Amino acid sequence: MNYSIETAPLEELQCDCIIVGVYQDQQLSPSAIALNNSTNGLIGNIVNRGDLSGKNGETVLINAIPNSKIERILLVGLGENAALSGKDYKKALLAAVNSLKKPQIKTVVCCLAECEVTARDWQWKASHIIEVFNDAVYQFTELKSDKETESKIEKISITAPETERIAVESGLLQGKAIAEGMNLAKQLGDLPGNLCTPSYLAEQAIKLGQTYSSIEVNILEEAGMADLGMGALLSVSRGSRQPAKFIILDYQCGEKNAKPIVLVGKGLTFDAGGISLKQAPGMDEMKYDMCGGAAVLGTLLAAAQMQLPLNIIGLIPSSENMPDGDANKPGDILTSMSGQTIEVLNTDAEGRLLLCDTLTYAERYNPDVVIDLATLTGACLVALGRIPSGLLGNDDALCNDLTAAGECANDTVWRLPLWEEYQEQLKSNFADLANVGGKDGGTITAACFLSKFAEKFRWAHLDIAGTAWRTGQTKGSTGRPVPLLSQYLINRTLTDKS
Repeated sequence: MNYSIETAPLEELQCDCIIVGVYQDQQLSPSAIALNNSTNGLIGNIVNRGDLSGKNGETVLINAIPNSKIERILLVGLGENAALSGKDYKKALLAAVNSLKKPQIKTVVCCLAECEVTARDWQWKASHIIEVFNDAVYQFTELKSDKETESKIEKISITAPETERIAVESGLLQGKAIAEGMNLAKQLGDLPGNLCTPSYLAEQAIKLGQTYSSIEVNILEEAGMADLGMGALLSVSRGSRQPAKFIILDYQCGEKNAKPIVLVGKGLTFDAGGISLKQAPGMDEMKYDMCGGAAVLGTLLAAAQMQLPLNIIGLIPSSENMPDGDANKPGDILTSMSGQTIEVLNTDAEGRLLLCDTLTYAERYNPDVVIDLATLTGACLVALGRIPSGLLGNDDALCNDLTAAGECANDTVWRLPLWEEYQEQLKSNFADLANVGGKDGGTITAACFLSKFAEKFRWAHLDIAGTAWRTGQTKGSTGRPVPLLSQYLINRTLTDKS
């Protein structure tokens, strides 16, 4: 979609639909008041007769506007006439765009940036409009014969006073960059495993580097990984006919000697569980086990589009986890790149084997922080559901920064403890540690395992097993946590200046 700023008076506009807000108790937003006056009380009549109570998320579409260049008006309930929370603002935006997907509407003017949102400015509101609208109209049609999408929306104009133009323009830039990063992550996630292989994921990284000169891409093949001693990572790919790829993205737009932010994304393009084979129902969704890697690519795309003055390294270990005569067996003992030995008690706990060698590799960058993201444990879905991602780490300041970024981006996290007592569950009689710690506290013990390879830097782990994709009738990738990571990077540009 195309996005623009509109500062002209509403009565002069021409569009297929204009979106205005209505608060509870029949109170109209400023734009709704202006349109009501120019349409001889049309909006007021509809509200007065009880067609819209103003409850947050309610909508009414007015299909006929006499003597107006505006063909439709969408009324959106905003709740009480007070500053909205960020989540309630998103709820209103989502209700609006979902109401406009089926009608034959191509051009939309959105007046909801005028709504007051607690602790948020015009830049944030404009960016959020783009992110929410773009996310809602996304459809994966690449492999369908009929590629027509449900939504026909082509252009969104955001109304704003001339005094806020600079802020809204900045919001447009950020919103478009994050939306495109989410789109990339979603498209890669929604591709099936027979197409989105480790080699394909590496090719998409190379294309990203060709598109943005600020990103340098290198692909490490299995022979190179073996030379580095990545025994844990390579053990996962042994059961697959697809060769593993170690994808390295280097974005250098910060000060020359500034320590980089390292983003590590699990890129397992299909997870059958290996010899510890998963159950058949729902196994098709294991194509989403590479969503961490896809989100790293999407976040680097967003950073490049925004030209963030930072140094960022993206590391994506990519493989498949399949059953085979050469695959990992329960009881096997591996030697990781760090030299620590690992007893494999469950071959379906393979993501941590990819990540542990990658975390060791990250040491060479002398990083400021390392953030890994992975669809790592079903236990996280059980513990937290599909609303927040799980957050664990060894640095309170980093975890607090990620939590704040998540609140701002409406891409929330919930921190879980990383106490030493949990490490007891990873003890092995035969190796330095086991790759699983039993059924209790599975998300925490997985992070405890990773922490053994992250002791030399500030580190945080995001478990996105419950948030990277939706299941059921709305099955599909969400693009999370691209908004969270993008906001964290934006915040870093502000704090690094101060």
